Amino acid sequence: MNTLIPKDPAFQARIQASFAKQGLMSTLGASILHIAPGAVDIALSPSPAVLQQHGFVHAGAVAAIADTAAGYAALGLMPPGVGVLTTEFKINLVAPAAGDRIVARGRVIKAGRTLTLAQTEVFSETSGKERLVALLTATLMTIEGRDGVAD
Repeated sequence: MNTLIPKDPAFQARIQASFAKQGLMSTLGASILHIAPGAVDIALSPSPAVLQQHGFVHAGAVAAIADTAAGYAALGLMPPGVGVLTTEFKINLVAPAAGDRIVARGRVIKAGRTLTLAQTEVFSETSGKERLVALLTATLMTIEGRDGVAD
């Protein structure tokens, strides 16, 4: 097994501080559940504010927490003083997102110096049971030397 080693010993605090600055995550009511090297889990408790017309969590909210989990998983392996930006993602919505909680589990697949590939599996949880609702694949870029883009 390939062990992922963070380049920043304070990566967990850095991710938490950056997440706290995200207005969208606050608006959605999302929170970080777990942080490890190359892995971040984000949870969303469905509320009427994030539902679409059929009562499911809106795909935009699902995509937002999935992208954010992938991005912070990538940031956790980047050196101090840099930022992370998503350059592209693809999301497959495989089932309606409904339940007690929606959990996005972002994991780094391959970390490079400039580009990182990550995947996020998104699950709905109902009465302790999980069901896959989405799969996101993202490419994330390390940003250095750009004012205002460092986490």
